[in-house]
Amino acid sequence: MEIKEMTINDIEARAKEIREAMKAEDADLDALTAEVDALEARKAEIRAEVETRAKKAEQVAKGLVGKTKEKHEEKNKMNLQELRKSHEYACAYANYIKTGRPDECRALLAQVEERDALLTVNGTVPVPASVEGKVRTAWERDGIMSRVGKTYFKGNHKVFYEISGTDAVVHTEGGEPVDAEELLLGSVTMIPQMIKKWLPISDEVYDLTGEEFLDYIYDELTYRIVKKLSGLILADIQALATSHGNPAVSAVPATELSLDTIAQALATLSDDAADPALIMSRQTWAQFEALRAAANYAFDPYYGMPIIYNDTLTNSVIVGDLGEGALVNFPNGDEVKFKFDDKTEMTSDIIRILGKLFAAHAVVSPHAFAVIEVGGGDTA
Repeated sequence: MEIKEMTINDIEARAKEIREAMKAEDADLDALTAEVDALEARKAEIRAEVETRAKKAEQVAKGLVGKTKEKHEEKNKMNLQELRKSHEYACAYANYIKTGRPDECRALLAQVEERDALLTVNGTVPVPASVEGKVRTAWERDGIMSRVGKTYFKGNHKVFYEISGTDAVVHTEGGEPVDAEELLLGSVTMIPQMIKKWLPISDEVYDLTGEEFLDYIYDELTYRIVKKLSGLILADIQALATSHGNPAVSAVPATELSLDTIAQALATLSDDAADPALIMSRQTWAQFEALRAAANYAFDPYYGMPIIYNDTLTNSVIVGDLGEGALVNFPNGDEVKFKFDDKTEMTSDIIRILGKLFAAHAVVSPHAFAVIEVGGGDTA
């Protein structure tokens, strides 16, 4: 890191290293002394900036600044949303991700209007607007994750679902009291797990600043983690169809595909699965299209349902309502967190970036899904 980019913490850490280095017999004292002078100059520069800001704040508090200047400063003061959209904040946040120290972000946040600063709940450092957009896009772009239910409960999360229950009845005036509902409930305990993906980058990429650096790591790591999570949900559905466990997922065997195959799967869904979608590979889609062509396109085997393509389903088609039947819980929020390792492969100028997301996933509603198993179904 260049000295002009260092914070007070960086300077103190480097000064400690220099003191140790000076103890060596072959130490280059001239070079180390020159570096100490440069560090002291940078420290003085930071302190001068702090003092200048403090004096301005004191002047404003005492009413010593003219009304015209006050209006000018108020006009130029950014609120939280404007700050999060700025290049300056993107650079500070990129340094926060690299070092784990939020000093620069907090210094900028201290300058926003007080009412907006209150939006930083529990001391959390808000992400830049561009990053928030990328995270939101990653969830929305994935056909599965854009549809599943999402919760944000801390720790393990227990979800109850109805296995069976008696219907409501009509009670006529003066009639016999109605019986209590006979309700049989099941439950799913969602235990979060850490989903991880690491990426090797060069020193040149690490030295990128602001939006360039954030775009690079968020585009790749967030996409891969979201894709993995959507695959785990599909595995949940398939496992229940194979094991005939609870919540129930119907298994629909099919020796080969036909135009009414999807209709057979739809017939097994509950009334609560009101917004079903199809999940299949493009290869399977091509087989359905061949059947449609043979029938002169006189029949829609998809029944107007949206199709989500997933090439991991080589011999299966999943039909169901992801919003009703699948749930993901994010105990620590749905933002991917990062860690850096610049030691393991430092001789090769390689830095490892680890992206991680703490999440639990499960099927939480019976008969919200059916799995069409073509010729025996997918094998694990």
